[in-house]
Amino acid sequence: MRTNIIKIIKKKMRKERYAILCLMEEHEFKSLGENRKFQQEKLYKIVSYAYENVPYYRKVIRENKISISEDTIFEDIKKIPPLTKPILRKNFDSLKATNFRGYFYKSTSGGSTGEPVIFLHDESYSNASFAAKELFYSWAGLMDGDTLIRLWGSERDVFGEKESLYIRLKNRILNRYTLNTFVMNDEKMRRYIEIINKKKPKVIETYVQSVYELARFIKNNRLEVHSPHGIITSAGTLYPEFKELIEDVFQTKVYNRYGSREVGDMACSCKKDEGLHLNMFNHYVEILNDRLEPCNPGAMGQVYVTSLHNKVMPLIRYQIGDMAVPAKNEQCSCGRGLPLIEKVAGRTVDIFKTKNGELIDGEYFTHLLYFKEGIEKFQVLQKDYNSIIVSIVLKKKESLKDIEEEIEDITQKIKLVMGEGCNVKFKFVDEIPPSKSGKYLYTISEVS
Repeated sequence: MRTNIIKIIKKKMRKERYAILCLMEEHEFKSLGENRKFQQEKLYKIVSYAYENVPYYRKVIRENKISISEDTIFEDIKKIPPLTKPILRKNFDSLKATNFRGYFYKSTSGGSTGEPVIFLHDESYSNASFAAKELFYSWAGLMDGDTLIRLWGSERDVFGEKESLYIRLKNRILNRYTLNTFVMNDEKMRRYIEIINKKKPKVIETYVQSVYELARFIKNNRLEVHSPHGIITSAGTLYPEFKELIEDVFQTKVYNRYGSREVGDMACSCKKDEGLHLNMFNHYVEILNDRLEPCNPGAMGQVYVTSLHNKVMPLIRYQIGDMAVPAKNEQCSCGRGLPLIEKVAGRTVDIFKTKNGELIDGEYFTHLLYFKEGIEKFQVLQKDYNSIIVSIVLKKKESLKDIEEEIEDITQKIKLVMGEGCNVKFKFVDEIPPSKSGKYLYTISEVS
């Protein structure tokens, strides 16, 4: 009975979402050649659509004298100059489709570059992203009616806000629960372990560093924890030592998922764990070197992604700011007709620490600064338990006076998790350099 109710809810939530999910499930074990043909058609459609309806792409394609056809689209797209965050910010209005009249929403991201950028998504993008998430859930073993626990960051809980009644009811019926990991201490981690043991989730979806810290706590305190069928990690780099500890503590398989706010979930590992399967139903992904040439297997390059669904603001050859490595074997032995990448080097988010032992996920601080209109770039540094330095690059037309209220708001919300005694200092600089590894770090904690 419950399974039937869940199916009805899924269909009513969005008929298109359910249809896209069924299409993905139908195609995932087809041959790589068949799926490439499927991707080719979608890629041609979105590039053609962008040329006809998006002023920025019409100008770029005409200026570069690029001709487009479905048969040659994989070669044609290489001639389109990549889209970077600075270009997106500068050309924001001309990147919106002039013909679009439907519902859309605004979001933001900084990726690994630390340069927040606003972009738009439509309902088609939302539906395709939902379907991809459900597909990856199934790889980890989640079926209709199974319990899912998300160890995820929620500013809403920290600020004392509540989810809507609709969201609470939907999650209750679907057996999905979210445990806030923006703020973690011994008491909360013990409570979360109790909830996991009581709910016995089939799958746990989690920030990488959240489940890593929880696994360390469980091991160090010799606690017992329920072993789910699988754990899906996201929003951080799954280092080998992280993966080893998590799998050892929870006695289960860890599935590494890669995605971004700009384009959704792009790839995920399967049970065979031979790399990450690219979600070619929703994206066309290129891994390129500094000369914009495809990287050889085993060589690291920049990730460029073309979203195949978003029609309010198509992103074509978008330089997302992450590094990835093409796999030596194009396909996995699992039989899925989806190409592999070996690994992704995404952004690094440190865990901040308070003097009383609380762990604060660095993602909390990035969320405080994302939508601040006057801020071009930022970095949050924890010098010691009671010292936080926020470095900010202001937008050209902004002055310190223009964002005084925002600075006060950020200060109060930092003290909300770090303690009233925390000294929050702001530095206004012209540039924030990347780390020695060449990767930009949003957050850095110098507390060992």
